[in-house]
Amino acid sequence: MSFVIAVPEFIATAATDLASLESAIAAANAAAAANTTTLLAAGADEVSAAIAALFGAHGQAYQALSTQAAAFHAQFVQALSTGGAAYAAADAAALSPLLDPINAQFVAATGRPLIGNGANGAPGTGANGADGGWLIGNGGAGGSGAAGINGGAGGNGGAAGLLGSGGAGGAGGVSTAGGFDGRTGGAGGAGGSAMLIGAGGAGGAGGSATVHGTGAGGAGGAGGNAGMLFGAAGVGGTGGASPLYSAGGAGGAGGAGGFFASGGVGGAGGLS
Repeated sequence: MSFVIAVPEFIATAATDLASLESAIAAANAAAAANTTTLLAAGADEVSAAIAALFGAHGQAYQALSTQAAAFHAQFVQALSTGGAAYAAADAAALSPLLDPINAQFVAATGRPLIGNGANGAPGTGANGADGGWLIGNGGAGGSGAAGINGGAGGNGGAAGLLGSGGAGGAGGVSTAGGFDGRTGGAGGAGGSAMLIGAGGAGGAGGSATVHGTGAGGAGGAGGNAGMLFGAAGVGGTGGASPLYSAGGAGGAGGAGGFFASGGVGGAGGLS
């Protein structure tokens, strides 16, 4: 009995590479078509005309074969992509019954699973992203803040497990009210931090203040800290803009680096 091992991520990468290769070959064939399918005779005699026609016919035959090969290539890439997606779905379906009983105990005891990515916060709610699994898992992205008289704050990104990256902070909500009464944009959520190996999440951008108000733009969220050993620190979120009378929001601080990584870049302040 033979066994087949497939890595869906590698299959998806191979499909992308093959699609890029097909595009390059098609461009080369198109560039060469004019010079290979219609040749000028070297002279006015019948022999030169016959030679030019012969080579032109070969060029036309090559272009026809290239068209057929391109169609086959496209079918192959499609089949490869479909197969990779099927493998990924099968892996997820097979893994879920095995992990669910284990994760259930950890969720009951600690509020987060052992293995698995955290759920993203819903857009427009400002909900925090869920934390990833203690062992392996990326933190969920924070939901964006709700737009309103004063923009709502974006949710914080979820923390990662021992192996995984923190979730990005949600963007602050935009202030939509008119008037001159100091309505402000919402603050961006902080990026989630990695634990041991992984990148910190980027801080969310601050929401912009209303065009006609005097309020300030929301502050950008802080970037998440990098993993203790390896991983990039999260960049701070950009401050929200304040179009007329007030200052733009402050940019968020960059996350702290680990033992072998630099701290993250702070976010730019908002325009005013």
